[in-house]
Amino acid sequence: MALDRALKEQITRDNSRENSTRLLLEEGFKKYIEWDKKYYPAEGKQNLVDSILYGKLPKFINFRDNFNGMGITAHDTWATHITIKSLHIDDARFRAVIHYKVQDHFGLDSDDILKKQYNQFYLFRIWFVLQRSNLFGFKPFMTNMEATIEINGGRSGS
Repeated sequence: MALDRALKEQITRDNSRENSTRLLLEEGFKKYIEWDKKYYPAEGKQNLVDSILYGKLPKFINFRDNFNGMGITAHDTWATHITIKSLHIDDARFRAVIHYKVQDHFGLDSDDILKKQYNQFYLFRIWFVLQRSNLFGFKPFMTNMEATIEINGGRSGS
């Protein structure tokens, strides 16, 4: 599906060391894997949680998303569930399979309509009124996207 592919591209193209959940998870794996025993210790779990909490979750707010349709379809995502499906550790390498499940509502909230990119156009103001007015009350539907990525890495310093 095109939305799933767009999500995967957004995750894999984010190369920001301080924001990318993919890169932060990779660093977390490298830091806490016990290479001699070939496992990830329970004490390192919070580090992985922090990698997700402090990273920037997938959003479609880049300049190109204003033109490719993602800025309207699923701009600022509403919910993200990230699961580590598997982690395989060898002598000096690891491979993790990470699953992202993302939801956004196809509607406008108060923060959206206050942004110039939306409130300058009648279409978005009408959309907001249709969605929010007691006379109409059109409910936004959910946009669901999923992507599975692999993170491959090795020992720090090797």
